[in-house]
Amino acid sequence: MNQQHVLGIDIGGSGIKGAIVDLQSGEFVGERFRIPTPEESTPVNVAGVVAQIVEHFAAELGDGPIGVTFPAIVQHGVTLSAANVDKSWINAPAQQILTEHVGRPVALVNDADAAGLAEVKYGAAKDVDGLVIITTLGTGIGTALVHNGVLIPNSELGHIEIDGHDAESQAAASAKTRDGLSLSEYIPRLQRYYETLEALLVPDLIVVGGGISKKADKFLPKLTLRTPIVAAELRNQAGIVGAAWIAANS
Repeated sequence: MNQQHVLGIDIGGSGIKGAIVDLQSGEFVGERFRIPTPEESTPVNVAGVVAQIVEHFAAELGDGPIGVTFPAIVQHGVTLSAANVDKSWINAPAQQILTEHVGRPVALVNDADAAGLAEVKYGAAKDVDGLVIITTLGTGIGTALVHNGVLIPNSELGHIEIDGHDAESQAAASAKTRDGLSLSEYIPRLQRYYETLEALLVPDLIVVGGGISKKADKFLPKLTLRTPIVAAELRNQAGIVGAAWIAANS
């Protein structure tokens, strides 16, 4: 197999998706393959589905590593939290479990970190020096910090306290829906969140992803920041692409 072609797998609460990634271009080689996340989403059950995805691509894979994203804090291969999956993932040796099931090396990474790194390597933050903050606005707020191309993992900046509230409880896209806000009513919450990130970290660029980023032209120009802020480019491919890149470079 071409060593520039690596399998990335993105574990989500509803689906587990995989694709071969061309690391030169950051694009998929062929079609993405998806299997629903098991209803009982324990580490062993999810690892079984990951193994099915690996088997699906077996003819295109050599014996190199694969990259896998997971919606949790991941430290040295151990998952320290669990978002939208079974709580048995907390403190589980997840990377080891996945490796045993798929029979090849696995690089396990937080999903927001993988997506953020993909934006730096191939997307909206490519060739940007200094500190880039990548955020995803969805059910919560996922964040990634990348400095001069190097990932600073598990930043969890969606949970900073702003005005007495956990930030994502007010500024995530789900908060807009929950509170029935129009876009113009939601913008001040985004302004407060991003101006706080800017004041604390002084980034060189902020990238905004998540489903709501499709409407970025309607709200990003209305935010008043010193830092340039742009929409993510890779959308729902970012996690898979970032996972593949990390697998090849870890």
